[in-house]
Amino acid sequence: MTRDFNLWLSGFRDSIADYEYYVDFEKVHRNIDKIKIELNILNSLVGSKSIESDFEKLIKKYPEALKCIPLLLAVRAAEIYAIDGDGAFTYSFNKPNISVEQYKTFMHKTGLFDLMANHIINNLVDYATGVETGLDSNGRKNRGGHLMENLVESFIEKSGFIKDETYFKEMYIHQITDKWGIDLSAISNQGKAEKRFDFVIKTDDMIYAIETNFYGSGGSKLNETARSYKTLALEADTIDGFTFVWFTDGKGWASARNNLEETFDVMEHIYNIRDLENGIMSEVFR
Repeated sequence: MTRDFNLWLSGFRDSIADYEYYVDFEKVHRNIDKIKIELNILNSLVGSKSIESDFEKLIKKYPEALKCIPLLLAVRAAEIYAIDGDGAFTYSFNKPNISVEQYKTFMHKTGLFDLMANHIINNLVDYATGVETGLDSNGRKNRGGHLMENLVESFIEKSGFIKDETYFKEMYIHQITDKWGIDLSAISNQGKAEKRFDFVIKTDDMIYAIETNFYGSGGSKLNETARSYKTLALEADTIDGFTFVWFTDGKGWASARNNLEETFDVMEHIYNIRDLENGIMSEVFR
């Protein structure tokens, strides 16, 4: 049956964020637990009327408390570099490397003394948890890269395939060749290219190599992806017992629709999330 590209593209989604996409709270709490003692030590400075002298006493007695200071500035580093008219300094927070006076200067100029002494915050553990949550949101891009992969895998499993028995994750061309003795030189440039597929499904009569991706925004990468997968699909068609399948989605494709349509026109097995929801797995993988 001939499919309508425009109708197919109109079903693409804006997002596929799941509930765990936004913040990895387990990671947040793990990171805070590592420095909770030091944060509680620094808590004694909150509301201090003599914060400079109190800080000096505290650091001399508990120098390990320094290690949680970078997080208070939303920095994931053991060292912080700073420069102004008074000079340039690299502050180490794992092991003190300069005078306490200079650390006091750092605390003043970064605003941390003001944050603590003037009750802008009441509890450094709570404050650091908030900072850590914000930093973790930067990890959404990495988590987002796996969302489509995870979604497709859930449909593979619902279709009855078993991991490492009838479906396999992240397989290279040479692994497919070694496992099933199939010649894939047509898609590996005679063995010179080492392609890795997101999934491989093995049925009695066919090896299905699967790629997955989701593009929420446009960019030049989409045109390159569409062209390369078009080439891959045409090369795969020359190999008996081997089929290339592509699951893709995302409104980002609107900016590269022409290249995607060219691939759609020559590739039999290109599907979106709506296809998955409508049972394409049971139709294709037999």
